[in-house]
Amino acid sequence: MSHPLSLLQNRHSVPSRQLGEPGPDAATLKTLLEAAIRVPDHGKLEPFRLIVLEGAAKLAFGDRLATLSLRVNPDMTDSKREKDRTRYDFAPLVVVVVARLDAASKVPVIEQQLSAGCVAYNLLLGAQALGFGAQWLTGWAAYDREAAAIMGLKDHESVIGFVHIGTPQIDVPDRERPVLAGVVSTWTP
Repeated sequence: MSHPLSLLQNRHSVPSRQLGEPGPDAATLKTLLEAAIRVPDHGKLEPFRLIVLEGAAKLAFGDRLATLSLRVNPDMTDSKREKDRTRYDFAPLVVVVVARLDAASKVPVIEQQLSAGCVAYNLLLGAQALGFGAQWLTGWAAYDREAAAIMGLKDHESVIGFVHIGTPQIDVPDRERPVLAGVVSTWTP
């Protein structure tokens, strides 16, 4: 029997360009998404929502973002534009995690953002637990209001991340991790 924390101890991201078919089928995806939204949620605000990008919709999204980036930066190189266009092509599934912020709530905005961030992290953990690989990315489109409009986001919504999910096409070596003593201290009065 493996250690109860082995999923956390072995968690790592797989670069989106190294994620291919197969992705989760419809039933597995539903189960993954249901598990991912089980996060701390002060005030039961549900300060998140998910947008699933698959197949032709994923390609169309990349095309629209590339058109937007060229309009904003007309001197962009062809290779940069192509990178923007194909950024969502590799993994069979991309889940956009969106924070829905209620600035009027008694719950601080940072807590609402962290709740949405937990959804993204749960997607990473859940994908790995199911035998898939995943990577949480942002990039310029996560912070651009015109890109947000392409996704249908409202003014109070923002992208937490694009979580790319698929089957790892290569073995990804683990990266060096922080040394515990360098990040942990004990407070004393």
